Amino acid sequence: MFIQSICRSVFPSQDPLDRADFNAVEYINTLFPTEQSLANIDDVVNKIRLKIRRLDDNIRTVVRGQTNVGQDGRQALEEAQIAIQQLFGKIKDIKDKAEKSEQMVKEITRDIKQLDHAKRHLTTSITTLNHLHMLVGGVDSLEAMTRKRQYGEVANLLQGVVNVLEHFHKYMGIPQIRQLSERVKAAQSELGTQILADFEEAFPSQGSKRPGGPSNVLRDACLVANVLDPRIKQEIIKKFIRQHLSEYLVLFQENQDVAWLDKIDRRYAWIKRQLLDYEEKYGRMFPEEWCMTERIAVEFCHITRAELAKVMRTRAKEIEVKLLLFAIQRTTNFEGLLAKRFTGCTLTDKRPDSPLDPTNPFLEDEPGEEAGTEKDEDLTKPKKPKAPDNPFHGIVSKCFEPHLYVYIESQDKNLGELIDRFVADFRAQGPPKAGTEEGGAVLPSCADLFVYYKKCMVQCSQLSTGEPMIALTTIFQKFLREYAWKILSGNLPKSSTNSGGLTISSLLKEKEVSEAAKFTVDELCLICSILSTAEYCLATTQQLEEKLKEKVDKVLVERINLTGEMDTFSTVISNSIQLLVQDLDAACDPALTAMSKMPWQSVEHVGDQSPYVTSIIMHIKQNVPIIRDNLASTRKYFTQFCIKFTNSFIPKFINHLFRCKPISMVGAEQLLLDTHSLKTVLLDLPSIGSQVLRKAPASYTKIVVKGMTRAEMILKVVMAPHEPPVVFVDNYIKLLADGNPETFQKILDMKGLKRSEQSSMLELFRQRLPTPPSGADGGPSLSFSTPTPEQESSRIRKLEKLIKKRL
Repeated sequence: MFIQSICRSVFPSQDPLDRADFNAVEYINTLFPTEQSLANIDDVVNKIRLKIRRLDDNIRTVVRGQTNVGQDGRQALEEAQIAIQQLFGKIKDIKDKAEKSEQMVKEITRDIKQLDHAKRHLTTSITTLNHLHMLVGGVDSLEAMTRKRQYGEVANLLQGVVNVLEHFHKYMGIPQIRQLSERVKAAQSELGTQILADFEEAFPSQGSKRPGGPSNVLRDACLVANVLDPRIKQEIIKKFIRQHLSEYLVLFQENQDVAWLDKIDRRYAWIKRQLLDYEEKYGRMFPEEWCMTERIAVEFCHITRAELAKVMRTRAKEIEVKLLLFAIQRTTNFEGLLAKRFTGCTLTDKRPDSPLDPTNPFLEDEPGEEAGTEKDEDLTKPKKPKAPDNPFHGIVSKCFEPHLYVYIESQDKNLGELIDRFVADFRAQGPPKAGTEEGGAVLPSCADLFVYYKKCMVQCSQLSTGEPMIALTTIFQKFLREYAWKILSGNLPKSSTNSGGLTISSLLKEKEVSEAAKFTVDELCLICSILSTAEYCLATTQQLEEKLKEKVDKVLVERINLTGEMDTFSTVISNSIQLLVQDLDAACDPALTAMSKMPWQSVEHVGDQSPYVTSIIMHIKQNVPIIRDNLASTRKYFTQFCIKFTNSFIPKFINHLFRCKPISMVGAEQLLLDTHSLKTVLLDLPSIGSQVLRKAPASYTKIVVKGMTRAEMILKVVMAPHEPPVVFVDNYIKLLADGNPETFQKILDMKGLKRSEQSSMLELFRQRLPTPPSGADGGPSLSFSTPTPEQESSRIRKLEKLIKKRL
């Protein structure tokens, strides 16, 4: 079957005779489908016989063609084998010739390699001999020049000898080479001892310096010391500086009068003179890269710091604040002078403290800020920030840090006196008056306090960035709290309870309406001023905390935390807003009480807004513009005032609305009109009485619309007929979306229904309440879709048109 399938794929055919499942009967039936077709049977037979004859001829031809195939294949194979043998012979011949050529090349290059090795060895030998000759001659010359103290020639020769000797490190096993190396070391040792002796002779440790300028011999000796062991150079520098500063230790001994802090300027004047003297006499003796001038100044600083620390420990009780600040100021000035003159390249223990940031707003001295200060106050005046890259900062002034407690105690005392002065000034001058520039503005004492804080922080950061800064921060915290309670909270007006009830007739009198306010205009301005001051203190305290963290060492940053003080000012702000809200809220209470006492059942027609609404609007128009104008610089807190007042007034208005019972249909319409008037006023509350119309914040508008829409829905339910009860209950559930039976009970009381009717209504209400979803909390509030504010506004306008038609 496989062969047949291959044949079909190679020789495709449509002839039925070639098919594997050939059926003769079907084939004959195909040729002769009818009896009439049998008439052509002879023609069909002839065709088949012709086809058979052709197939026989084809088979015969193919068979005969395959007779000689085997013989031809054997002949081709033999020819291929002969060709392969000939090719192998040629390859072998080529390989033999290549080997012969390689051998010939090796014989030719063998002599060349030997010549190359000989040349390299000869060159190395000549170079080594030259180095050896230079080394032997150099050592001899070095020893001779050393004895003659010819340091100028020795400086150049010694470096060359040392460099040549480095080439003989691998030959140290040879006795002669090792001997030369030892002679070089001996010459270096002798030079070091000899140079130190020369310097000791020129600058003896005891007695005065040798008269006259430095010699050329010592200058050349310094050049030789550069090549010798570094310890020789260090010893020369150490002895020279010690001898140069020996007079300083004698002049400023601890028991001398000039050693105390009040004469600290003399120390720095002395070193300035010494440095000028050194530059004039010895500036050219030492190499420039030794930085001898800077080294003398640095050693002076180390000695001065130690001596000052010793003196201050001995006479600690005599240290006063002004004296300490004077010494620190002069010292930091001297350190700044060193930074301008030197690079600090000789300091081995540079301080890791980062320099002060000159862009710090707390460090920016405003022009004229210190004008008019007394001469004594110059000591406490903060200096300009030091250069950003002062490597000498603290090199002397570090010794004052253990005694900065005197400065901290002084600032504690000064700040206490400052707070007491603020309190006395406030009592003497009185609160800010309405209609003046001070009304509602930040209290001047607040700016004075933070200016003083700024001075203290800058000054202390220049003295130390460690524990004294933490101590100063604690003092800041203490007096921030005192300022908040003594100046701000302590001067907030106390809320009184002297507002009396108003009758319907009294509401019509403008004079009595104005007397309903608890706080006077000046008191309102004072509250707003305190609120603005607390807001300024809150923001500035946060900035103060950030700047303190920038000034203090990184390991102490976590200990700087003024969150408690910021919370204190936030509390003052909240109390101030609450006082403003309570004042306006209490002013509206008599009007709401009068609303609940009006006989709404006997109202016969709907007129303009009721007197109680006029009273409430009057109070709002009196208080809100004053508060808004005085809080112009803190709009966000005025917005908070509006929101808090609305959140307090609307629930109170709805509670008084429930007390209006019973209510007739006309009375409910009048209340609905009054509610809409109040809603309009509340929506315009942030900009009421202002010439500049500003859109109220979306958050505030949402609160007013939500609260007053509920009041309107309550009145709409009251206006709806209670027959049939099912419709009334469904309408209540739809409009109010409140599943609390107590609220429904209040609605029934407002409609004036009898207790028997109310009982059946309540039972029906409980039955008609929709079942809350599974898993939901069983609260009284239901989630129903309420009309949008636009829909309610449209309904109110329709009601107003209806009322106008009736009028």
